Amino acid sequence: MGAIQLNKVEKWFGSLQVIKGIDLDIQEGEFVIFVGPSGCGKSTLLRLISGLEETSRGEIEIDGKDVTALPPSGRGLSMVFQSYALYPHMSVRENVGFGLKTAGLPKDEIEKKVNAAADVLKLDEYLDRRPKALSGGQRQRVAIGRAIVREPSAFLFDEPLSNLDAALRVEMRFEVARLHKSLGTTMIYVTHDQVEAMTLADKIVVLQAGRIEQVGSPRELYERPDNLFVAQFIGSPKMNVLPCSVEGDQFSLQGHGGGHYPHQDNPQRPVKLGIRPEHMSIVATDEGHCTGTVEVAEYLGADTFLYVALDGLETVLVRISGSDQVEEGSRVGLRFDESRMHFFDNKDQAVR
Repeated sequence: MGAIQLNKVEKWFGSLQVIKGIDLDIQEGEFVIFVGPSGCGKSTLLRLISGLEETSRGEIEIDGKDVTALPPSGRGLSMVFQSYALYPHMSVRENVGFGLKTAGLPKDEIEKKVNAAADVLKLDEYLDRRPKALSGGQRQRVAIGRAIVREPSAFLFDEPLSNLDAALRVEMRFEVARLHKSLGTTMIYVTHDQVEAMTLADKIVVLQAGRIEQVGSPRELYERPDNLFVAQFIGSPKMNVLPCSVEGDQFSLQGHGGGHYPHQDNPQRPVKLGIRPEHMSIVATDEGHCTGTVEVAEYLGADTFLYVALDGLETVLVRISGSDQVEEGSRVGLRFDESRMHFFDNKDQAVR
């Protein structure tokens, strides 16, 4: 249970089209994350699946059944929102079991389901507290517990961690991952945070302007982005992009050296080279693909980020080990890992 299929789904608000013909297959038990910049349509798409927004065109199927015209209550899904939406006058136990109570389930069955959810979420000792006596992370777990007791075919999460501080976000990411492993239920999760997407997802759906740019595992999107948008959106810090030209089996950077170009059989000619900060190393000025001046060095413990102003080009970000020391103002050469370079054509599509 929990397979979801979208067929040419569109959403219009008057004359404004915000979802533009989405086709997507979500397999039973998958953890799928919708990610993209603000306004890309990821939350709207989630609300279309849940039934909270009406689908303008196309079909939504759950376990092979067309649910496009069904209300939220008829889809067998549970949604967890960014705001906890807990009843302040009720205890945790009452909040978690409220939906079951309104559905008319017997008290003993409600108690059994609430206790089971509390055990999964480590909420046993908080069942008699009210929301004001809980931390933000505990309140979010209560909201998730309220969804669990309904035993849905899939969970929908709409940026559930965005109200938490950095430390709690890390803790709750672990909790959500553990929950998915424990329940094995399909989960669709919306976030603008690509770190959450990379660490949680089985499959990431990258959206831009109401369209899917690429679908794949975190590793696939990181190592083989289809276009420049995905390449720069996935990965933190983001990929550096430099203008380049190609002649035969060699690429060159404007005013700098170059190296081996591996895709000479592809008729598409690249005009940009992408290289991630962690795939560059500091070398002598006469040994690298390019040279520049270290403007800023940010020491972060395990890593140091270097902002290097390239001669005649822009500033790039280089990620090195925190144990390596490079002085600000020093002249350096940068060598690229040629097996990890990415090339893009004049339409920002990957050249392979």
